Amino acid sequence: MSDVPATLALSFGPWFGPWFGPWFGPWLALAGLGLFHGINPAMGWLFAVALGLHRHSQKVVLLSLVPIAIGHAVAVAVVLFAVLALGLFFDWMILSRLTGVVLIAWAIWHALYGHRRRVRIGMQTGMIGLALWSFLMASAHGAGLMLIPVVIPLCLAAAPAQELTSGGSLPVALAALAVHTGTMLATIGVISVLVYNWIGVAFLRRRWINLDLVWTAALCVCGVVLLIA
Repeated sequence: MSDVPATLALSFGPWFGPWFGPWFGPWLALAGLGLFHGINPAMGWLFAVALGLHRHSQKVVLLSLVPIAIGHAVAVAVVLFAVLALGLFFDWMILSRLTGVVLIAWAIWHALYGHRRRVRIGMQTGMIGLALWSFLMASAHGAGLMLIPVVIPLCLAAAPAQELTSGGSLPVALAALAVHTGTMLATIGVISVLVYNWIGVAFLRRRWINLDLVWTAALCVCGVVLLIA
């Protein structure tokens, strides 16, 4: 069992170990997932731009990013801390396999039905409504589940006995959440300003990849990593 966190952690950054140490990879992966979540229009930047265009204000665009990031962070935190809580009572190996199955099942559901279950909210919504929308969107997309293969090994590696503990795992999970959310917020901020001021939303119709397919594939990859590690 002691090899599980090391195997998972190293699998996310084998190219960076020689320069930054074996545990740099997972933190880079958390930032990468934040970048990936931020690029996806469904995670909030498109809504922020739409609100800004509707109200003719870049200030609205920037202010909208705060509740969007908060809602996303809460959705991710609920999943992370639920898994951590379960890890206090169940063997990590069993929990890892179950989480992998859930990730793959979620990917299949997202591929078949996700596009039919869009969370809709009006252009007159306030900051609380935006945060709620972001929370529901991140939850429906399995954003928190996607972080499990990275966060749990970090928590295990930080514990002397490589077991999940409330005192040792919580600070690591909070730091991971901060890295992920900070990167995601920076990403949606840059994209929102660029699209609002210069690019415009019309480019989405002309040259944009199907991120739903990429998202589904990412969920599957995370699930497979947990099943085979």
